[in-house]
Amino acid sequence: MSKKLEGKVAVVTGASAGIGLGIAKAFANEGARVFITGRRQSEIDRAVAEIGHGAIGVQGDAGTLADLDALYATIKQKAGRIDVLTLNAGFYEFMKLGEITEEHFDKTYNANVKGLLFGFQKALPLLSTGSSVIFTGSIAGSIGIPSMSVYSSTKAAVRNLARGWILDTKGLGIRINVLSPGHTLTPGLQSLIPEAAHAGIVDTIPLSRLGSPEDMGKAAVFLASDDSAYITGIELDVDGGVSQY
Repeated sequence: MSKKLEGKVAVVTGASAGIGLGIAKAFANEGARVFITGRRQSEIDRAVAEIGHGAIGVQGDAGTLADLDALYATIKQKAGRIDVLTLNAGFYEFMKLGEITEEHFDKTYNANVKGLLFGFQKALPLLSTGSSVIFTGSIAGSIGIPSMSVYSSTKAAVRNLARGWILDTKGLGIRINVLSPGHTLTPGLQSLIPEAAHAGIVDTIPLSRLGSPEDMGKAAVFLASDDSAYITGIELDVDGGVSQY
C-alpha cells in the first residue's frame, strides 16, 4: 500500500519534542522527507535520530526572522520546494491577570503570532501547487482557560489569520488549516502541571484520557495528505471532545 506523503517535502517547526515531534514522525512514516526546527541543537539531533527516514534538523528560533530566512535557504538548497508546511513552534506559560508583564506578552506573541505570520509569508515562494499548510492552534483559542489569556488570544489570532489567508492565496492552490490540540501529554504540559493534577484534567475530557503527540500526528497526516484535498480554512479540534460543551 502506498504511503500518503510519499515523495513530499515536509517542514515542521518546533519539532524537537512534544506535538511537533509527533507530527514529524508521522509525516516521515508516511514517506515524507522531513525538515524540522528547534532552538537547541542537542534536542534537534536527538529528534532527528528518533524520526529517522533521512530527517534534517535546522537550528533556529521560529520568532526570529533571520533564522526563518536561514531555514528556507537550507530547504531551497536541499529540496527546492515545500509540499507540507506545519508551523507548530510556540510558547505558553501561566500568567494571572494583574501580574501580566510586557516580557510575557512579547515572548508569547513573538513565538505564536509573529513567528507564524512570517514563517508562512517567507515560505510562499517555496510552496508547491497543491501544498498543505497546517498551523498549530489550540482549543484555548475558543474557550477560556484561567491564567492563560495572553496565550489564548494568540491562538485566536492564528485561527483568524488562516481565515484571511485562504482568501489572500486564492488561485495559488494552497490549502491552509488549523490543527487545535486539547490537553496533550507533552514535556511542556508536564512541566507546567504536576502529574497529580492530571486525573482532574482527564475527568473533564469525554474520551477520558489525555491526548498524545501520536494523536496529533495522525490528524496532521490527514490535513497534509490528499485525504483532505477539498478542505481548507477549517479548525480541526483534536481534544477528546473537551471543547464541545
